Amino acid sequence: MLRYKVVETSLVTDEELEKILNEWVSQGWRLEGIQFAMREASKRPAMAFILFTRQGE
Repeated sequence: MLRYKVVETSLVTDEELEKILNEWVSQGWRLEGIQFAMREASKRPAMAFILFTRQGE
């Protein structure tokens, strides 16, 4: 059975994304993708959703 994990962050910096990726991958999760929520008035993302999967029991 495939399990999913979604991690949401409003601090969208390279350091924060690396921290989240390293934390969950070290726990056995596999990165599936990253989705960004953009602000209308800015080119910088307001939020990021990091998607992981792993085989469940």
